Formats: sequence, C-alpha cells, structure tokens
Amino acid sequence: MSNDLPDLRASHVDRDRVVDTLRVAAGDGRLDAEELDMRLERALSAKTLSELAELTTDLPSAPAAQGKDVLVVEQHGGKFVREGRWTVPARIELRTQECRVTLDFTHAVITSDVLRIETDMTHGKLVFVGSPDFTMDTDGLNLTYSKLKLRPKRTAAEPRLRVELVGKLLHAKVVERRK
Repeated sequence: MSNDLPDLRASHVDRDRVVDTLRVAAGDGRLDAEELDMRLERALSAKTLSELAELTTDLPSAPAAQGKDVLVVEQHGGKFVREGRWTVPARIELRTQECRVTLDFTHAVITSDVLRIETDMTHGKLVFVGSPDFTMDTDGLNLTYSKLKLRPKRTAAEPRLRVELVGKLLHAKVVERRK
C-alpha cells in the first residue's frame, strides 16, 4: 500500500491482504492474541489505505514472508502433518513413499486463490481436512492402482481456495474430509 495516496479508499481486497498479513504475523509469534484481535477489528473497519498501512508498519513486508512460497515434503515412511495455524504456500511438492500426509486447512492462513500440489506418491495416503469453501481439481493426476475419495463439488458460492492436484500416485489414496 502506498503512502503517496493516504486518503485513497480501501477495497475489500486491501483489507483482506492486511488481515492475512496480521494472521501470519500472529502465527509467527510477532503479535499476541489480544493485539491481533485489536488490529483485525481496525483492519476490517478501515476506510483508507493509510489506516490499513498503520496496522502493518512494524511487521515484515509481504516479500519477506514470500519465502514460504513452496513447501517440499520428501519422506519415506511415517506421517507428515500440517495443522493448526499455518501459512498455505502457493505450491507444495510431495515426494513420499509409504507415508501418510495430512493437510488441515481448518485454521490455515490462505494467502492465494490457488494451491498447486505436485505429487509423486507411492504406497501412501494424502488427507485434506478443511472447510467447504475449497475445491479440488484432480484433472492433472495420473492414477495407477490408486483412488480418490473426494466430496462432490459445490457450485453455490465462489471457493476461497482452489487446490490443483497434479503428478502421479502409485498405490495411493487421496481423501477429502470436511469438519
């Protein structure tokens, strides 16, 4: 946000961007719960860009937080779990064998409209847990002795997150659960 135009009216997208930045900062331990609540309330009621800018001046800028653009999971055996308050990257690479991967989006901070997951999974299970406001696109998956157990797509509202699954699954399973 530019300080060149401090009286410029803020849009919903501007407010959402600041809310996401605040949530990431709280998840990183930069803000306690009380300060997060106070700043979120101010962000949601902000009318100008300068009001929004005041809420993030003491936090790292978005490009510094962009280092989390890719999550790479390379694992043989066991479990890999992402749950609680975590920042969803733009891309996840899964290269696993005999591994159960759980991605829980219930309290995740979603900073992008699309999440691309590139899979190379053998003898494993990929479990998605989340709210009904995300959709799954599996057109780019190559399944060999594998199966998908996904919820039917809902067309009522625009999804908050579109998950694109691409790559290959060998003797693997993808399951979607909603809370």
